[in-house]
Amino acid sequence: MTKQKNIEIVRVAHLRGPNLWTYRPVIEAWVDIGDLEDYPSNTLPGFIDRLCGYLPSLVEHECSPGVRGGFLQRLHEGTWAAHILEHVCLELQNLGGMRTGFGKARETSKRGVYKVAFRTRQPDVGRRALELGRELVLAAINDTAFDISAAVAELQDMVDALCLGPSTAHIVDAATARHIPHLRLTSGNLVQLGYGKAQRRIWTAETDQTSAIAEEIASDKDMTKRLLQACGVPVPKGLLVQSADEAWEAAQSIGTPVVIKPYDGNHGRGVSLDLETRADIEAAYALAFAEGGGQVIVEEFIRGNEHRLLVVGQQVAAAARGTTLYVTGDGVSNMNQLIDQQINNDPRRGRAESFPLNVVDLDDSPEVILELERVGLKPDSVPEAGRQVLIQRNGNVAFDVSAELHPSVAHAAALAARVVGLDIAGVDMVVENCALPLDQQRGAVIEINASPGLLAHIKPANGPGQPVGATIISHLFSSQHSGRIPVVGITGSQKTGRIARLIAWLVHISGKHVGLACSEGLYLDSRQVDSGDNTHWEAGERILINRSVEAAVFENPCATILGQGLAYDKCDVGVVTDIGWSPALQHFDVQDEAQCFKVTRTQIDVILPSGTAVIHAASSQAQELADLCDGGVIFYACDADHPVLVDHRKAGHKTVFLRDDAVVLSGPQLEVVVLRLRQLKPAKAEQPEMVMAAVAAAWALGITPELIAAGLRTFESNPQKVPY
Repeated sequence: MTKQKNIEIVRVAHLRGPNLWTYRPVIEAWVDIGDLEDYPSNTLPGFIDRLCGYLPSLVEHECSPGVRGGFLQRLHEGTWAAHILEHVCLELQNLGGMRTGFGKARETSKRGVYKVAFRTRQPDVGRRALELGRELVLAAINDTAFDISAAVAELQDMVDALCLGPSTAHIVDAATARHIPHLRLTSGNLVQLGYGKAQRRIWTAETDQTSAIAEEIASDKDMTKRLLQACGVPVPKGLLVQSADEAWEAAQSIGTPVVIKPYDGNHGRGVSLDLETRADIEAAYALAFAEGGGQVIVEEFIRGNEHRLLVVGQQVAAAARGTTLYVTGDGVSNMNQLIDQQINNDPRRGRAESFPLNVVDLDDSPEVILELERVGLKPDSVPEAGRQVLIQRNGNVAFDVSAELHPSVAHAAALAARVVGLDIAGVDMVVENCALPLDQQRGAVIEINASPGLLAHIKPANGPGQPVGATIISHLFSSQHSGRIPVVGITGSQKTGRIARLIAWLVHISGKHVGLACSEGLYLDSRQVDSGDNTHWEAGERILINRSVEAAVFENPCATILGQGLAYDKCDVGVVTDIGWSPALQHFDVQDEAQCFKVTRTQIDVILPSGTAVIHAASSQAQELADLCDGGVIFYACDADHPVLVDHRKAGHKTVFLRDDAVVLSGPQLEVVVLRLRQLKPAKAEQPEMVMAAVAAAWALGITPELIAAGLRTFESNPQKVPY
């Protein structure tokens, strides 16, 4: 009997920021493929067919050939289990509803052990995809059973429960397109856009500008109506009632037909339309009372189509129209069956939030049951062939009409949102034709909703979606505003903690509130918040979520980059003192300086095109990083005549060096003496490379030489005396 092959997952890490592999968060798994090191894919009988049978969509993976089917080509040529596992993990996440595309697999120094890295948007989903991916690959290798449907269903449930909702994700994607960074603050949909003082916060379609008072007003339908009416916004006449008898009296006073709905309901639940008879009104009252658990509103019925207008700031960003649902009897099927056959079979309908239209379920739709009872039917009734039966009068608001909207209709919706005080609002209007002027038809605003759903506009039942996420981002950030604050990162092994503190001090005396996370503690301005090593990711996040922070400085040892990733996505200044390899990095299978170079370059890779790399010219390997920087480069060294500095100055670039005991800034048509080392305390004067690295970083941030000199003289290197 042939021994079954095995793959062992040795260890798993979630790299939450830019890392050795990519700019985005990844799952990094060390996997031991054991005997499979001797068995590439093309030597395993039946393996490729079984794998593709489980995952036929692998044909879409381009892999290194760069074409559709490229990964399948690699399978037939022969590739190893770790590489296969990478692609399977990606595809399982895709099938689970979390789109990902980046992955890599690399050998370690130990035979048969690989590092497998793949992009994930949610770490728990990524870890589970890794476990399921291992089981699937082994099943395909060993020709054993694997339930792919159950695996995909499990991941789909996890994605629905753990990932950002589609509305929030759409806004975050729009922010990413504008190069605005984001941090997820909770396991829910609370997201920070931007860093420090420049940040904004969203919770689905609520923002940190959304007024709590406005939300309360919007939830008070009677108050909303009174405010709108006072400002000239058309609204239906209505009355609050507390009993079925009062509902009938109100209907007679207003004039039938009427609408009955819960005082504090939402999503159309408990709402009944076009009511005329006392029996219908009393039944609708009972439904609305049960749904809302309190007062009920009786209001004038406005004939027309229901519309949802999304107002962002001062403008309508998108509009969707609803439709009335009917089924036609066939003389054989009951109402439940007709609804499934004629309504729920629409592929646009589903129970998940990602579907633009909802499934109609009579067990969960008392409004539909009431409509059926009004025409003498029940769920098990079989209407005669050809009979058209009304199922829903309201809802199904998912048909995009943004391009058809008349300016007067849009103006009324924007005014309604402004009157209530919401910066983002879903305005429900009933009009006969949204393309006609409002004064040429009957129409009214029937409801204002805070935190409106965006899916009807992002993914409408017809046509392309509207870019409402981009509109919300433009509302939160002007075109000149990126949500960024100045960020400095320092990598290397030469006094990087002290350099970080000195840079933070220089930035602080320039007038900014500074956050610092380094090996000597966590600081906010001149106050030490936490002692000890704070080079970990969580410390960086503490700095970036602080609304008072106007600039941030981070020390990033190679071990942090390898084990956690950077806390920020991009920076304005990246300082590299040297390629700081140490034997401790062997834990990450980084065996020498050549491999450490690839880790250190992460700090250079994240420098903004408008930013600057500060590199120690005396480190021959660090010099090579200059060509990898998207921004400018400042070289520093003690020797003013160092060949790298000389060539850099000749090319018209900035350098920092020592001349006659003085720290000198040299740039195009500029040479400034900052100060002489003997003016500093011995602890600083004896460490000129540290001083020059900090000076160069401050210069890159636009701090004047005079302020730099003052900062150098006042910096206290002993953290026990002064926090800086």
